[in-house]
Amino acid sequence: MTAEVADSQQRQLATMVAVYPLADELGEWFAAAGHELYLVGGTVRDTLLHGPGAQDLDFATSARPEETERLLNGWADHVWTTGARFGTISAWRDDTVVEITTFRADRYEPGSRHPEVVYGERIEEDLARRDFTINAMAVQVPEPRFVDPFGGLQDLRDSRLRTPQVPEVSFGDDPLRMVRLARFVGVLDAEPDEPARAAAERMAVELDTVSRERLRDELDKLVVTPAAAKGIDVLCDTGLADRFVPEVSDLRMERDPIHHHKDVYTHSLAVMERCPRDDRILRLAALLHDIGKPPTREFHAGGKVTFHHHEVVGARMARQRLKELRYPGDEVEKICQLIAMHLRFHGYADQPWSDSGVRRYVRDCGSDEQLWRLNQLTRADITTQNKKKARWLERSVDHLEARIEQLKEEEELSRIRPALDGNEIMRYLDLQPGPLVGEAREMLLDARLDQGPMSEEEAYALLDQWAQERGLR
Repeated sequence: MTAEVADSQQRQLATMVAVYPLADELGEWFAAAGHELYLVGGTVRDTLLHGPGAQDLDFATSARPEETERLLNGWADHVWTTGARFGTISAWRDDTVVEITTFRADRYEPGSRHPEVVYGERIEEDLARRDFTINAMAVQVPEPRFVDPFGGLQDLRDSRLRTPQVPEVSFGDDPLRMVRLARFVGVLDAEPDEPARAAAERMAVELDTVSRERLRDELDKLVVTPAAAKGIDVLCDTGLADRFVPEVSDLRMERDPIHHHKDVYTHSLAVMERCPRDDRILRLAALLHDIGKPPTREFHAGGKVTFHHHEVVGARMARQRLKELRYPGDEVEKICQLIAMHLRFHGYADQPWSDSGVRRYVRDCGSDEQLWRLNQLTRADITTQNKKKARWLERSVDHLEARIEQLKEEEELSRIRPALDGNEIMRYLDLQPGPLVGEAREMLLDARLDQGPMSEEEAYALLDQWAQERGLR
């Protein structure tokens, strides 16, 4: 505990955090067996910030893993030991998940990301190996005692991010902590202290030793934080982004003083933050939606700047990057589809589409979820400072959405399909499975989109005409 925290305040803080009945019960269970138990990490930090509400509880204990497992088997509804080799035993009771880890004082071999697991004897040793001081606070249970050896409470108050040890040691132990630095900037709207920022800049190349999956997971968590743009700034300012998402850094194109165009990087972050935080796919698409602009930028006489086909180029670039980061295939397709389609709305405000155009827009989205996302991205992409123009564009999106709903009611638009399926086409034209069946079905679908609902009789008439044109009749 730091000297700045008086005894009375220490007791008050401990009481504020130790508000979970299960924690007290478990603390008594461990104390009776002669072991110490502490609430630690995010549980302490978030309870101090927001009050009670944690669904999962993190603990550190003096008990060795086998003893922790034995104690939990007499207390929990279910126990699992997948983290036992790292000293962690997990359990579930009364809809609450608890993770209990033996005090750690790990050692890392140079160049290795896997620590030699060494158990510690004191909570202070365990807290010293954590990533940031705000996560290096603990509260003992059942008799609450607040432990803060590195000044995490004051850093939490000051919205400052520091490492318990010198940052070179902390980041050297696990370079992913440098990306977590950016993530916690986004979570807490905090600032890294200068030593941490400088160390991240010097050590950015160390991210090359971190698995792409771990980097992906941190990026996922960052983009949905309250101050995500601020966290992305840290990634780009330190050079960390260059090691795993260089396309985002590249958005900081040099701005020509003669050829004026908006700041693509700042615009991209603004679009991301205008998208709902609870949709990670949408936020990733927003962050990456203009990454095709740097390679497609062209200057023209009179100060005009163009980025022709940047949505197509950007979707291709995003697919390559997301695959490298080991994103699931379905998520890659959803994100890239949004990027490729983010300009589809352009022109609607000047000349609203025909019913056929609206049907195709919905059909190309593929699902109601993707349709909603694309409309959200379209709204978020309206960042013009011209208030009159912004209102006009917003009303145009409203108009498009209203037309979609109207057509859905009239035609069950979400179920658009040809009047005849593949089997019916094959029977009628006496065809075997193959490309011709697909061509015929696509022709009927195009007709459905252009003309609206049609009867089977009308569909067969179109099929006759199509077959005659191809010499099939």
